[in-house]
Amino acid sequence: MRTEFEKRAHRWLGIVSIVASGIALLLMAAPVFAQTTILGELEFKGASKVEKTSGVWIDGQYVGYLDELKGPKRVLLLPGDHQLTVRQAGYKDFSETLTVEPKELLLVPVQMQKAPQDTWPTVTAELKVDVEPDRAAVFVDNRFLGHAGELGGAFHSMLLSPGTHQIKVELPGYQSFETEVTLAAGQKSSVKTHLAKASIHQADPLIDQSTNNNQANNQANHTDPAK
Repeated sequence: MRTEFEKRAHRWLGIVSIVASGIALLLMAAPVFAQTTILGELEFKGASKVEKTSGVWIDGQYVGYLDELKGPKRVLLLPGDHQLTVRQAGYKDFSETLTVEPKELLLVPVQMQKAPQDTWPTVTAELKVDVEPDRAAVFVDNRFLGHAGELGGAFHSMLLSPGTHQIKVELPGYQSFETEVTLAAGQKSSVKTHLAKASIHQADPLIDQSTNNNQANNQANHTDPAK
């Protein structure tokens, strides 16, 4: 049987262990807390469905569609200048340099303008996508057409010209999905997939253009001035 001294020593060891664990957790959380206290936040405003369903890239990386970037998915950025690009099929890219201040909310109104050179086919086929997660970006022939949630389901689809098209579905942190479809005029077809988890470093250049930009900057920085 334990003596009274052993029981007390055991209790003290338990208390010391709990305190030490708590200190360790605080030390681990401190850098994260320190960083979040200086982050600035973006709040996007879009007047119509066009803006609200447009895809958003920040510093060359796709972060989602405009109307979902709030609450748990709100955009927090380190202070400084950041490049914003908003894309929608049939519209000009909306691009702007944002200056984010520490601990401040920056309101970002977005207004998309139609691209006059874009024309829609008069003869079409219908393609529906059923993708999880449905916030993934959908590209047809390397052109952003929208997020999966607005291009599938019971009431949504996209109209494409007859012929062969390359379909890509992309989302940071997930493996890319790629397939090819050949559509006849008036045909209805569908693509279904469930994206598998992956490293964010595996993102395709369609949704992560920052790598290309960094490589270009590095090459420019290492260019021999004598040439």
